[in-house]
Amino acid sequence: MSFEEEWAQQKGEVAERHSSQTRLNQLPADQGATPQPPLLGSSSSPDLATTPAKKKKAANSIENNIEPGTRTAADAADESVRGAIAEFTGWETATGLKKAHHQWDEQVKRLMGRLSQEKSALRDTAVLFSNNDLETEAGFAPVKSSKVSGI
Repeated sequence: MSFEEEWAQQKGEVAERHSSQTRLNQLPADQGATPQPPLLGSSSSPDLATTPAKKKKAANSIENNIEPGTRTAADAADESVRGAIAEFTGWETATGLKKAHHQWDEQVKRLMGRLSQEKSALRDTAVLFSNNDLETEAGFAPVKSSKVSGI
């Protein structure tokens, strides 16, 4: 079999597979009623799921572990760099270390700010989702009460 023949065969097989799988804006004629989407929480549907407790735990982890650890590491680096700068006083190396140390401090400040933002976002998101759930539940209150009263 030549390359051109094999290539044509491969293209034909791919086109056949795609034509039998792609169905836009139509259902096969022999299919009955329109399929219903899976119920929320069923294992076959991807759900939007949020756990405020997990978000709070992550925010607390940032606050109690990551931020203090970052501060400790930054302080340890500060001490050793100051010592090195003192040792190299009068050399260009001291000037370079000062510049590098300044950049390091700026990076640490940005990191601490980012951690703080992430912590706040986690906590805010937990509150927003909880409030949204409560508002949705309140919206169904008339339906619930009509079922209970038998209307």
